[in-house]
Amino acid sequence: MSRLVFALLLGALSGAGAWADQNVYKGEEPVMVDSNELEWQPAASLGGGAEMAIIEGDPAKKEPFTLRLRLPDGLELAPHTHPEDERVTVLEGTLHLAPGEEFSREDTEALEPGAMALMPAGEPMYGYAEGETVIQLHGTGPWGIDYLNASDDPREEKQ
Repeated sequence: MSRLVFALLLGALSGAGAWADQNVYKGEEPVMVDSNELEWQPAASLGGGAEMAIIEGDPAKKEPFTLRLRLPDGLELAPHTHPEDERVTVLEGTLHLAPGEEFSREDTEALEPGAMALMPAGEPMYGYAEGETVIQLHGTGPWGIDYLNASDDPREEKQ
């Protein structure tokens, strides 16, 4: 198992035990939420001012989850993999995404609002945000991000 695979967008952010309290959906009755009501927190595993909001589930556990990521303009996502399939839908802005182990802006595909991408578990990928970009991820945990080059991981202390 990779050393970072479970130190996810979530568990490494600000305390894995707190995610259940931050879910919008508790599973007890239908919920409808205005996007302005989401609780955004820093997404330490992405760095660069990225934020996330948990809508349902605990991504650190083996259960369904839905979350949103808000990426500032120009944020680069270095080549990385995920332990489970990634399902991403662009809600705002433009997410440039490509499969591969080497970052190349020219090789990305621009995904605009309404577009989605499905990336298999373990498939290396990279990308960047054009304009403030909001994406929604859903899947089954445990979720994580494993950078191909450890020096790209914003959670790692730089020497």
